[in-house]
Amino acid sequence: MAETKSERRNIFKRIRGKSGSEQAEMTFIDHLEELRWHVIRALIAVIIGSGIVLFNITYVVNNIFMGPAHKDFITYKWLCSIGQWLHVDQLCLGDFSIKFQSNAMTEQFLTTFTVGFTGGFILAFPFVFWEIWKFVRPALSAKERKGTTGAILWISVLFFLGVAFGYFVLTPFMVNFYSTYSLSPLIEFKPTISDYFENLIYLTVGVGLLFQLPVVVMLLTRVGILTPVTLRRIRKYAFVVIIILAAIITPSTDPFSLALVTIPLYALYEFSIFLSMRIHRRQIKNEEEEWS
Repeated sequence: MAETKSERRNIFKRIRGKSGSEQAEMTFIDHLEELRWHVIRALIAVIIGSGIVLFNITYVVNNIFMGPAHKDFITYKWLCSIGQWLHVDQLCLGDFSIKFQSNAMTEQFLTTFTVGFTGGFILAFPFVFWEIWKFVRPALSAKERKGTTGAILWISVLFFLGVAFGYFVLTPFMVNFYSTYSLSPLIEFKPTISDYFENLIYLTVGVGLLFQLPVVVMLLTRVGILTPVTLRRIRKYAFVVIIILAAIITPSTDPFSLALVTIPLYALYEFSIFLSMRIHRRQIKNEEEEWS
């Protein structure tokens, strides 16, 4: 029996609906495949950076990772010079000596790879974020792409500034404080090498990521979650939170070391308000142009 027009139309609709869902499924799979290759390229960059660090592991450990543990570290000299100029004796950190120990048979071996991976990630960070950006960028509109010009540069600069701040400022204070603090003269301070490296990584990579606060505020402002008015309203609460974070990060209890951490973090918050204000004004201007 010959098919009627309505039957043929229904069959065509079912076929078209099926092909449409398959096309949508293939599109989703294609996105996953694309993301997979971005992740693979980012991991390859980290592996290459790790290889460079591992190839020079002796120099990296003795002169870079162990740098803040030496009493002639450049930060101690600079702080003491500034302290003498300002007549602030607290900035001249006391003399100290640290000897690290390794209690586990595999501790030094595993620490080697921890150092290599951390160094590789720091070296490859701009490329890692570039791969993430390449995956996210096609989903942005032309206006959003224009507004994010130089994002990779600024995010990389903020990250390296945070790493440098954690390495040259926070870590020396941590090392000096814990090496000179004594609960009892019967207790001998002999930290393990893994404990030292864990704290060093936390204060460098962690602070480097913490310095991405302006970028986070920019993104939240663009999607409408944050506004400069809100950021100004909670400024006093943010200041308290920043002081608490500074007290947690900084082991020393003197006000000068606390200020060394609080001032840059609060400056980042104020800078975030400035960026949020510019983005918010631009959004209002674009809406007015669309309505006119």
